[in-house]
Amino acid sequence: LLAPCEPTKIVCVGTNYKQVLAAKEKPAPEEPVIFLKPSSAVIGPEDNIFYPPGVEKLGYEVELAAVIKDTTKNVTQEDALKHVLGYTIANDITAKDFMGKGPWTKGKAFDTFLPLGPCIATGIDPNNTNLKSRLNGQLTQDANTSDMVFSVADIIAYVSTIMTLYPGDVIATGTPLGAGLAKPGDVLELSIEGIGTLRNQVS
Repeated sequence: LLAPCEPTKIVCVGTNYKQVLAAKEKPAPEEPVIFLKPSSAVIGPEDNIFYPPGVEKLGYEVELAAVIKDTTKNVTQEDALKHVLGYTIANDITAKDFMGKGPWTKGKAFDTFLPLGPCIATGIDPNNTNLKSRLNGQLTQDANTSDMVFSVADIIAYVSTIMTLYPGDVIATGTPLGAGLAKPGDVLELSIEGIGTLRNQVS
């Protein structure tokens, strides 16, 4: 299976779940904290996630991802979801060794660091959808998008004031509490209600 879209860019949101902020004892940000991942990071279901040499901490995260339907610029929060084709699952892989040592790009941008899939689903309520992750069959994340600080509509409206979004672009909306670390040989299975399961192995 291929990734369900070919984005020109992937816009990701950090620290967007209230439980994560509570665990870190941090206040909610005043606006979405965004960063970019390159299209070269995208892989599909069952593709292997490459574990880069020298990395000691490889993180995984289940995220609800919105796929943009049409050219989108300066939209309001009320109209933002009209520009969503559908939703898929994103696994925001991170080389945590390089985080906190400057810009996040190096830790986020390796090839294979953004599995997407298994499909683009419509009819999803982005404000009330269950999402889970499993590492080698063991449940590690179990939450609902209702815990988000900024909704999908909030994020799209905000991002569209900064950059033009194009058809197929992906907005990854942050991950809930419980994101963990993986090593070569581990199998990651990320599930979102109404979308299915995205499965990849670390190699």
